[in-house]
Amino acid sequence: MSAPDLRRIVDVARLLKTGALAPQDLVLECLEQIEARPQVNAFITLLKESALEEAKRAGTEIGAGRWRGPLHGIPVAVKDLIDVAGTRTTSGSALPSTEAVEDAPIVTRLREAGAIILGKTNLHEFAFGTTSEETAFGPVRNPLDETRSAGGSSGGSAAALAAGMCFAAVGTDTGGSIRIPSAACGTVGLKPTYGELPLEAIVPLSTTLDHVGPMARSVADAALLFQVMKGLQPMPLPAAPRRLVFGVPVPYFCERIDEDVATALTRARASFEAAGHETIDVAIEHASWTPHVYLHIVLPEASWYHAPLLVRHGSSYSPGVRLRIEMGRYVLAEDYLRALELRSALQLRVDRALDGCDALLLPTLPAAAPELGATVMDVNGHREPVRAAMLRLTQLFNLTGHPSIALPAGAGRDGLPRSLQLVGARHATERLLAIATAVEPQISGGPGSVGGGTG
Repeated sequence: MSAPDLRRIVDVARLLKTGALAPQDLVLECLEQIEARPQVNAFITLLKESALEEAKRAGTEIGAGRWRGPLHGIPVAVKDLIDVAGTRTTSGSALPSTEAVEDAPIVTRLREAGAIILGKTNLHEFAFGTTSEETAFGPVRNPLDETRSAGGSSGGSAAALAAGMCFAAVGTDTGGSIRIPSAACGTVGLKPTYGELPLEAIVPLSTTLDHVGPMARSVADAALLFQVMKGLQPMPLPAAPRRLVFGVPVPYFCERIDEDVATALTRARASFEAAGHETIDVAIEHASWTPHVYLHIVLPEASWYHAPLLVRHGSSYSPGVRLRIEMGRYVLAEDYLRALELRSALQLRVDRALDGCDALLLPTLPAAAPELGATVMDVNGHREPVRAAMLRLTQLFNLTGHPSIALPAGAGRDGLPRSLQLVGARHATERLLAIATAVEPQISGGPGSVGGGTG
């Protein structure tokens, strides 16, 4: 096999377990892809020597019958917002960084499962952006069209996956930062229920909205990573019911999307119904409040964390990131507290929309990934700022904490990926993964379809 085959972890693991494939082969293939396409700029720190050493050790363990499970010997990339012992955590910034002494808990769990940490991926500085352009290490380019954004803020993780530079990745998501780049690059990205995975030793953006989660090439792989990151032994997911009901929140979420996104949604609904499922139109009351509530939480929380850094290193921030952080200083306490109350109200509205439904089905991005350097997106003749457009369909579920997974939904007429997301009940992430597994063929064309393709 070779990395561009983009096989799933669950397939590769069988070959590793039997000795038909060596972990060193996987690492070398990933390194070849990284070296072949430096212009994608997916990685900030590449742990080449330690990854090869870990791969050699994994091969020895597996050969001696000490197979730890399906992640044993699998190369995984980690967003450079997350501590990996012995490497610096840059957060994509020119600010002084220090070397991490210990792994973040989620990294520890991945290592214990036998995963090989291949390197740390590029990102929008301090995770405060949607395009992965504002970074001290140069913009991440979409491997499917290098004139386009890879999305953000976990752009390097998604780009690495889509380019065959790793077999899985870890990202963070405060307003869509796992799902947006997954949509832009045609991969799978899971934002679990709020608080489900530990955030220790991860640089925060907004403590009440931050999530960490897996990015992968299939739902099965995302589920495997999620279980390990949660500290569980990998187990088969519970089977989803044979007949599922999906609510499609048409108001707000389906009103301003491009023709190819609309086609992907229509095609998915028809495929669901042909498979015996049901789709119904629903509404999330007051969804239009989302950007206002979101900003009144994320801005002051980001400003609070960065206040001492701004005093010492303000000139080292990217201008756009610094502006957003500085804006947080002007949010009144009463506006922040009001936003927290409205957050709870929106949480109940999403719960109501899910009442009688197994999951919600809606677009992830309103259009294809924007061109690098673009400041506005034109969606069916409506122009809006890139950041606002890219966050519009994802950020509500950071406010409410509901689990959400982005799935590739084929390519548009421009050849670029389109994506749909499924949203499930709070504290039922594994059930959402089971549902996503059941309908992945109808959305993506088959398990492991990445890069906007089908099949």
